[in-house]
This record gives sequence, C-alpha cells and structure tokens, in this order.
Amino acid sequence: MLALTAAPWLVLGLLVAGLVRAWLPSGRLSRQLRAGDAKSVATAALVGAPLPLCSCGVLPAAFGLRRAGASRPATVSFLISTPETGVDSIAVSYVLLGPIFAVIRPLVAVLTALSTGLAVGRLVPEARGGAADAQPLDLFAAEAPEGDCCAATAAQAAPAGAARRSLDGLRYAFSQLLDDLAGWLAFGIVMAGLVITVVPPDLLAAWAQGPLAMLVVLAVSVPMYVCATASTPLALALLHAGVSPGTALVFLLAGPATNFAGLALVRRELGGRSMLVYLAGIAVTSLLAGLALDAAWVGIGGEATVPLARGGLDETVPLWLTLPSLLLLLAFAVRPARRLLLGRLERLAASPG
Repeated sequence: MLALTAAPWLVLGLLVAGLVRAWLPSGRLSRQLRAGDAKSVATAALVGAPLPLCSCGVLPAAFGLRRAGASRPATVSFLISTPETGVDSIAVSYVLLGPIFAVIRPLVAVLTALSTGLAVGRLVPEARGGAADAQPLDLFAAEAPEGDCCAATAAQAAPAGAARRSLDGLRYAFSQLLDDLAGWLAFGIVMAGLVITVVPPDLLAAWAQGPLAMLVVLAVSVPMYVCATASTPLALALLHAGVSPGTALVFLLAGPATNFAGLALVRRELGGRSMLVYLAGIAVTSLLAGLALDAAWVGIGGEATVPLARGGLDETVPLWLTLPSLLLLLAFAVRPARRLLLGRLERLAASPG
C-alpha cells in the first residue's frame, strides 16, 4: 500500500529531477559561486535544493565546483542543501508525511545551508588565490556508473537539441538516480510497512519526545548513509511508533546530509575546521527546527497528522494511476527492461517529425 501510494509522486519527482538536470545552466554556476559572500551562499543553497543528487552523489559535484573556483562557504552551502532535499523527496514527503513536512523540510534545508555556509565564511578564512586557473564545471559531467553512487567516471555527452537534452535528463533520472534510490527506498518502504502493521501506534511516545530523543536520533543519523527520498518512509515508521514530528524532522535533515565517508571527504577537501563547522551547523539547525516544529505541532493541536501513520491509504490518487506508476518504476529498476524502454524512447526521439 505504501509503495502504491508513493509511486506516482516518485515518478513525478523523477521526471522533474531529470528535466532540472538537463536544463540547469551549471556552466555559469561555478562562476557565480566564487565569492564567499551571502549572495553566493544563497545561490548555492537555492540551486542545490531541487537537484537530484543523493548524499553520496553530491560529493563529486560539490568538490568539482570547489576546484572550479567556488568559495568554501558556497561549497558548504551546496553540500548541505542538495542531499537534504530535492524534487523527488519533496513529492514523496507530501504523500507519505503530509503537506507540512513537504514545506518545512526543504525550507529548513535551505536555512541550514545558508546559516552554515555563512558561519564557515566567518569562522574559516578563505585562502587567497588558487582559483585563477579554475574552469566552469558541468555539475553532471562526471557521474557515477549505474548502480554505483559514489564513483564518478562517465562523462555526459553534449546534447544536440532540446529533445535530446531532455531525453538525456530523463535517462539519468530513471537509471542512475533511480538506482541510487531503489535499494534504500525499498528497504524504507518495507520497514515502514512492517512497523505500521506490527508495532502498536505510539509505542515509543513515552520517551521519544523532547530534546533528549532528538539528540539520540541525531547521534544515530550522523554516521549512517541514507538519501533524502529513502529516509521518508523510515520517518513515517518513526512517527507511527510515537516519535514526535520534530524528532522525525531531525532524522530527515541530519541523515541525508551526513555520513562518515562524506565527513572524511569534507575534511580532506575543505579542512578540519570547515568540517567541524559543517557538522555543528547541521546538528544545531536540525535540533532547533525539531524543537520549533514540536512546539508548533502542539500549538495547532496535532491535527496535521501524517495520513498513513493512522493506517489509512491516501485515496486522492486513483488506482488506475498508482498501479501503472509502480509497474513503471519496477520496469526501470530492472536493467534489461530499462534498456528496452530507453531504446524505444531513443528511437522515438530520433525519428523525424
């Protein structure tokens, strides 16, 4: 039921992500991020927020921007906003967690990126020089091969026209991006389904509230690897078990933005001081956002509950749309079927008229 409910929204998110990937003018982006001022930090945060890059895939893109001349504050801002949210995770958040999470999650992600980027600019002086020979970078010029999130090898061919460019973006969304999401997303949906079916509602409500619970979730989230979209059904399971909305929000923010491998690379590329500010910014902002959400939730009487945490299926999307969407995702997740479907799309795009 969870998979059926999420499927059309995930398809929509992948479609938009593919088109964003195809049409983002990333060649100019690296030039706009060279200053370490508030404008470049805000640009990095706003550009990174919708991008279809997971917490592992964002690393080569962000450090590529850095080597292409982006300032340290702008690089940190991009590193935070990109994995914490995205068009695909917003769509899945809306259907699984409700409109409040779908709005608050990207908003706090951008605010976290802004505040942490500005903090890095103030606390970690930027070394002068070193960017004179930098060249503008295509964010997606180096991408992971299918099924390998953290590698960055295959170069993107320059699109020949509007149709080809859009098709290249959709190919990326329904192959590499879907591969990045599929394993963890399937795990999250299965776990959420088990929790909703087996665990009594509000089982953890006696202790999973308040700052201490948020600190525990933060400590668990920092070392683990989970992408923004795949973390959503896990957050749903936490909510069903009685975890407060603010505590779930801490998991949704800190989990995708941090992991041991990513922190090690941040330290290597930006320095140990930048890594500490980066980690502290994510932790502090996530905790403050969680506390604020819990306070607001109490203020509105807890009426904005997530639809599936009560065990009911959102029936606003008809079965004739949810079932084909799920079958489409399954087909693209199987590589022989994917090659067949993409080959047909290629022939349609290449045919005259």
